[in-house]
Amino acid sequence: MSERHMPSFDVTRSRFRLNDDEVFVLAQLATGQPVPESMAPAAARLRDCGLTNGAGELSALLLPLMQTLVQPAVIVSLEAGGRQGTLHHGVLIGEDHVVCHETWPGQEEAEYRLVEPRTVVWTLADLIGLRRSGAAEAGDEVVETTVGVLEAGLAALEKAASTPGADERGQVAEALRAAGASDGTAVRLAELIVEVRSNWRMTAAWQGRQDGVQGVSARAVAAWDCGPLGYWLRELPAEPMAEGGASAGSPFRLRHVAPKHIWQELTGLLPDEGELVREPAPAQG
Repeated sequence: MSERHMPSFDVTRSRFRLNDDEVFVLAQLATGQPVPESMAPAAARLRDCGLTNGAGELSALLLPLMQTLVQPAVIVSLEAGGRQGTLHHGVLIGEDHVVCHETWPGQEEAEYRLVEPRTVVWTLADLIGLRRSGAAEAGDEVVETTVGVLEAGLAALEKAASTPGADERGQVAEALRAAGASDGTAVRLAELIVEVRSNWRMTAAWQGRQDGVQGVSARAVAAWDCGPLGYWLRELPAEPMAEGGASAGSPFRLRHVAPKHIWQELTGLLPDEGELVREPAPAQG
C-alpha cells in the first residue's frame, strides 16, 4: 500500500513539494477566496504539515511564493517530452521574487522553489538540462520532412521500445520510408528520434501591448536534445503554435545548433522592461 501523500517543505532552501490541489487551496486562501468542499482533503494536509493554520492563514514561509504565484509579471512554461512521458516545468517572475516549479516522472507533486532573479536564464537552461560539453559539434545541417512522417517515426519508436531486443533505429527508419521520407532523411531522422532525450517547447507570456492594444504577448522556442547528436532547433512548425496548428502535411524542420544558440534563444524569450504592461497598484484607503 502506497504512503499517503503529504506536502512538505525545506526551510533552508525555500522550497516546497505540493500537488495541484494544494496549490489551488493556497491560491484561494492567499486571495481571500473560499475553498471548495471538494478540496477539503488538500486543505487538511496543508494544516497538518503546518503550512496553514485552522483560521486559513498562510505560514510566513509561503508569502514570497504565493505573492509570485497569484500575480506573476511573466509566466514561462516548459513542456518536455521523452521516453518517460511529458513533464511540465516553469518559472514565474514577479515584482520581487522568482519561483521555479519542477515535476518528476511518475509523481503528482511538483517542487516549488525561490530562485535569485538575476539567475533566471541559468534556471531556464537548467530546466532543459542544457550542457555545453558532451554533444556533437553543430554544423550547418538541416533535416526536413512533414509532421505526418515524423509521427510515423515516433509511433514506430514507441512500438519498438516495448519489444525487448528490437532494432529501434531500423524499425523507425523503415516506418519513415513507408510514410514517404527519402532514404537519406529516413536514416538521419531515425538516428535523431532514437537518441532524443527530450523534445521540449518553452513559452514566455506576459501582459503587453500590440498596435496600441493591451493583451497577452508571447514568445516560444522548441528544440530536441539528442544527447550525443547534439541540439536541434525546431524551426517548423514555427512557434508560438496554437493547439492543433499543424496537420500531417505541415512541413517539419530541425536545424543542428550549438548549445550557445539555445542559450541565446532562452535569453530572447524573456521580455524587456519596456514590453511589460504593469497592473495599476491598488488604491490606498
